Amino acid sequence: MAIRPSTPEIITVNSEALQSQIRDLLPSQNGFGSELQASNVITPIIDLTAAAEGSGLPNDLSKALAFGSQTAFDIKNATTVIANSPGFYRVVGTSTVNNNATDGVNSFTMTDGVSVKTVWASSVDAAPTGNELSNLAIQFDLVFWLASGESVSGVSNKAQCHLIGSVRQIADSNGTLVNPSGYPL
Repeated sequence: MAIRPSTPEIITVNSEALQSQIRDLLPSQNGFGSELQASNVITPIIDLTAAAEGSGLPNDLSKALAFGSQTAFDIKNATTVIANSPGFYRVVGTSTVNNNATDGVNSFTMTDGVSVKTVWASSVDAAPTGNELSNLAIQFDLVFWLASGESVSGVSNKAQCHLIGSVRQIADSNGTLVNPSGYPL
């Protein structure tokens, strides 16, 4: 069996979809040639980003609750804006509705300044029929995306309805993670 040395080859890739994606992802490369080329030579790439070296905080840990990062809320019989700047927000806590609160509702709503949408809710429809007394308690752990001009609010429609929790921005509007307060850079 004869061993033939490999000869590097470079071929032109004719794909408008790939060329368009390269132009979109690498705008600084616009105008530097109109044809993509591929090679059969393996070229090592060294990633010098913080994530590659292991100093960046993993995605799930960047969502950690932190004393200096959390903004607490305690909502009864009110509507309270809990976030109104563009970005991603983690909202955690407990919704409690006493079953004496006929038609009691706790919810989270989002608005763009024109219309309001209920995006999460817990409710009790009727008062108890006997001597029983209990509460509906539900834990929540939600992530919201807010575009410019949008906000998220916690809503409690009765004094017997209680939303308690906290909110923290976990990423900015570009998707760049926001580390917990006090985490070293």
